[in-house]
Amino acid sequence: MRVGIAGYGLAGRYFHAPLLKGCGYEVAAIQTSNAERAGHAELDFPNVDVVATTEELVAHKLDLVVVASANIAHAHDALLAIKAGIPVVVDKPMGRTLAETKSIIDAGLSANVPVSTFFNRRWDSDALTIKRVIASGELGVIHRMDSRFERFRPDLNPTSWRENMNAADGGGQLLDLQPHLISTAIDWFGAATLVTASVRALRGGADDDSLLVIKHLNGVISYLSASAVVGAPGPRIRILGTKGALVINDLDPQEELLRNGMYPKGGTWNVPTASRAFIHRGNDVEEIAGENGNYALFYSAVAGAITGSSPWPIDNKDALLVAQMIDQARLMNEHG
Repeated sequence: MRVGIAGYGLAGRYFHAPLLKGCGYEVAAIQTSNAERAGHAELDFPNVDVVATTEELVAHKLDLVVVASANIAHAHDALLAIKAGIPVVVDKPMGRTLAETKSIIDAGLSANVPVSTFFNRRWDSDALTIKRVIASGELGVIHRMDSRFERFRPDLNPTSWRENMNAADGGGQLLDLQPHLISTAIDWFGAATLVTASVRALRGGADDDSLLVIKHLNGVISYLSASAVVGAPGPRIRILGTKGALVINDLDPQEELLRNGMYPKGGTWNVPTASRAFIHRGNDVEEIAGENGNYALFYSAVAGAITGSSPWPIDNKDALLVAQMIDQARLMNEHG
């Protein structure tokens, strides 16, 4: 399948491009107006057509467009691909607001062009291990989950639009990391409503510290923390049940592997990608086998969806629910 990538920064170069390559797609065209990134694109894919605008990108004969541009351009780029009749995958968040997310999805429905979003963390080792443990019932009745992306970066990065742009332009961790936390929580425990939220900008730039508390329809309460100002980060995941707790301390190595130029050849990693996982029962701690993470499963499923042999890997209802909670969290803090 021929794919075009809009944007070739962090998301485009280090996530989407290698995963698409590993799954057998032909990266036919890349859009970037940045000369340095254009050089990266030509280095990574010598036969690629590098173009400056998304209009030029969608003029190519493509089977898929991947929108990996800055958040401020997601809707613009996605709508151009939809207008051209090309299926679209949009990097998270699909839109900056619920209204913008809905406009993209509605445009796809009106044009009968498939649209999806890249909630890749559903294929992290921790996510796959959690699904297995939940299905086993060994934790008993699950009542609480803590999920975190916590780091210690006390100084703003002046070159990062994510850390400096305001929310209206797509900046901040509420749009960057909370979509992962919310999307995985609803994947594991089902639909939920926002109970309360704290969203703050501690370093003087975009919001960089947020805590969302959501209650799932099945009764589980999820505490979702995304922060750049945590000197003692907590475990990546802690799930509490009546018979024990599951604790996973660290992310799997996929992001590091991708940043180091590796990719899952043939859609499969040739190195272990499992996180260590532990079942706690008071003082009794048992290490269990973690599942190998594999983001390539997303694009393998996308290929199947385009050909009609499998469903799209992410339901747009989830993208809408994530966007709704982010809007609500922001409003909750604006109005006290």
